[in-house]
Amino acid sequence: MFYFCKTINWENYKNIMAKFKLDEVDHQILDMLIENTRTPFTDIAKKLLISAGTVHVRVKKMEEAGIIEGSSLTLDYKKLGYSFIAYVGIYIQNTSQTKFVLERINKIPYVTVAHITTGKFNIFCKLRAKDTNHAKDIIFRLDDIEGVYRTETMISMEESINDKKRLMHSIFQEM
Repeated sequence: MFYFCKTINWENYKNIMAKFKLDEVDHQILDMLIENTRTPFTDIAKKLLISAGTVHVRVKKMEEAGIIEGSSLTLDYKKLGYSFIAYVGIYIQNTSQTKFVLERINKIPYVTVAHITTGKFNIFCKLRAKDTNHAKDIIFRLDDIEGVYRTETMISMEESINDKKRLMHSIFQEM
């Protein structure tokens, strides 16, 4: 199972709001597109009692303003056999090696997210694997990267919250 979701740049969103005012109709359009990007503009228009052309123009303006940045495909990894999720904190010998280490991490396709962080870790990653043995192999690959002197792994038991709409609604209320 897969579906598309619009990518919204929330940082740009607030900066643009000074120039570009979104109203309740724009919020409802975004809400429906976050739920399912493939929703036809005609369906959105019917639900909001506006024309499909109006939906198209409003979405286009939000794209031009940088509020909506493209769309992405979301896969159901469980159905593909990659239900194991782990988070790996990476300690680097010298912070000057960060770029080098990130380039090596980027070559490991099972690492789906990597953040440069402050605090305990230099880099914090999310990985997807088939099972614990597969995850172990991926973590060993991370450990073998030159400049990495230690990793710390946390296994995700369950993804309990993954709700972009709650954030969007909070941002709308702040405006």
